[in-house]
Amino acid sequence: MLRVEGLQTSYGCSQILFDIRLAVGEGEVVTLLGRNGMGKTTTIRSIMGLLTPRAGDIEFNKKSVAGWKPEAVARLGIGLVPEGRQIFSRLTVEENLVATAANRLRRATPWTLVEVFTLFPRLKERRKQMGCTLSGGEQQMLAIGRALMTNPLLLILDEATEGLAPVIRGEIWTCISLLKSRAQSILVIDKNLHVLKRLADHHYVIEKGRTVWSGTTLDLERDANRVQRYVAL
Repeated sequence: MLRVEGLQTSYGCSQILFDIRLAVGEGEVVTLLGRNGMGKTTTIRSIMGLLTPRAGDIEFNKKSVAGWKPEAVARLGIGLVPEGRQIFSRLTVEENLVATAANRLRRATPWTLVEVFTLFPRLKERRKQMGCTLSGGEQQMLAIGRALMTNPLLLILDEATEGLAPVIRGEIWTCISLLKSRAQSILVIDKNLHVLKRLADHHYVIEKGRTVWSGTTLDLERDANRVQRYVAL
C-alpha cells in the first residue's frame, strides 16, 4: 500500500533524511522507531506532502506521490494523527469530527460519529465541549477520531502516546488493537517497544536520517540488543 525508497529531505540547506526505506502492506501495523531527532517526523511530513523530498520515491496505492500537495495525498486515502494532536481548539468535539469527514473512496462501512463515539465514549460525553477544554489524552482521542472520519486506507500516528498518562496510553493501545482487528493499515511512531512488539507486524528503525534496521517482531526479539542501541534514550 505504501512504499518509500531512497527518501531524502531537507529543511532549507540542512539535509535531514538521507536514505529512508519502508513499506506498509494492506492490513498491516508497521512501526517507525528511533531516538528523538533522527528524522521520524520529517519522514511522515514528507509522505504527507508537508515537505517536498529532494530525492527518492513515495508510492501510495500504486501512485507516485512524492511532491504532491498535502490535500491531494489526504484525498488519496492517508489519514494523519500529527505530533502535538493539532485539533481545532475553537471548535467543539463534534465539530472537529465532522469538519473533515468524508468517504471519498466509497467504503462500504464508513466511520461515522456513532462509530467514533463507540470507540471513544469519553468523546461522546464531551461532544459539545470546545477542543481547548479537553485533556491531552482526550485531545489525542479526538485527533484519532478526526483522522478516522476521513475513512483512510492508511492511518499514520506520529507519537501515538507521547506525554499521556498510563491509563490513557492503555486506551490508545486498545484502540489501535481494535483497528488492527478491522484490517486497518497503520504506520505508528512511538517509543513503547513492549506494546509495539505485540501489536505490529513489521518494524523499521532509523538513525540520522537513514533506515538502519527492519524486520518482523520475531526478528526484533532476536536482534533486541542492536535495536535497543538505536532506540534507547
